[in-house]
Amino acid sequence: MPEGDDRYDRGMAVVGTVFVALAALLHGYIFLMESVWWTRPSTWKRFGVADQAAADVTRPMAYNQGFYNLFLGLGAAIGLVLYWAGAIPVGKTLVLFATACMFLAAAVLTTTGRGYLRPALVQGTLPLIGFVLFAFA
Repeated sequence: MPEGDDRYDRGMAVVGTVFVALAALLHGYIFLMESVWWTRPSTWKRFGVADQAAADVTRPMAYNQGFYNLFLGLGAAIGLVLYWAGAIPVGKTLVLFATACMFLAAAVLTTTGRGYLRPALVQGTLPLIGFVLFAFA
């Protein structure tokens, strides 16, 4: 490998780490909203739920969905730890898998209606950028 390429790869990984870490934190926050705070009016209104009764009915679904977000965020975070601890192939694979799942979940969200475009962009942009940077790191 010519001199300089190693620094380039490391730089891509550092910048990618920032985006992946932010995506992991965002998915942790989504977990809190869906699995812990779902029945708070400020939370269910943010998700377009009509009223407290509807929030109570949808609570089991939101609780389950929140854990999906938590597991994706943890997968990305653990991948980063492994990568920077020297287990580069395993860490990179886990980061790529977790961020791809985050992005694809956001892409699916866009198919549920126009009102979900903004949340999908919020949910999918950070992992997409992190994925691309790590793929080329």
